[in-house]
Amino acid sequence: MDPDNIPEIDMDVHFMRMAYREAQTAAEMGEVPIGAVIVHQGEMVGKAHNQVEMLKDPTAHAEMIALTQASVAFDNWRLENAVLYVTKEPCPMCAGAIVQSRVQRVVWGLTDPDRGGAVSLFNILQNDALNHRCEIVTGIMEVECQQLLQAFFQERR
Repeated sequence: MDPDNIPEIDMDVHFMRMAYREAQTAAEMGEVPIGAVIVHQGEMVGKAHNQVEMLKDPTAHAEMIALTQASVAFDNWRLENAVLYVTKEPCPMCAGAIVQSRVQRVVWGLTDPDRGGAVSLFNILQNDALNHRCEIVTGIMEVECQQLLQAFFQERR
């Protein structure tokens, strides 16, 4: 995909759809339905969904797995100029990893005012005390992301 010829909002929706499909895969596997995609210069370099239950690993969040994949693709832990798309605001653990990996921009669907580590409960992604700050875009496919999470938890009850 040539990012120079596509408006940013269209790119955001395109890649958020990919993250949303990852979230759907997580739900089908019985995982909390969160998906993430990492893009560099219009090309996907990482994609993942939550795998906490399957791997029995509390760090196996979609964002963490996608960051690892992107680092392999970059052959570098610094993901400068990369964009992370995720269906829900990152938790504090993921937000810390995002800052440490130097992701330029983070786009998410649903904000999490109760547990969000990016800007809601903790302002990790734009904290002046840290060595890197990320640009943030919120609300891309918000309704769809919220409905997927709500349906997942209603089914669990």
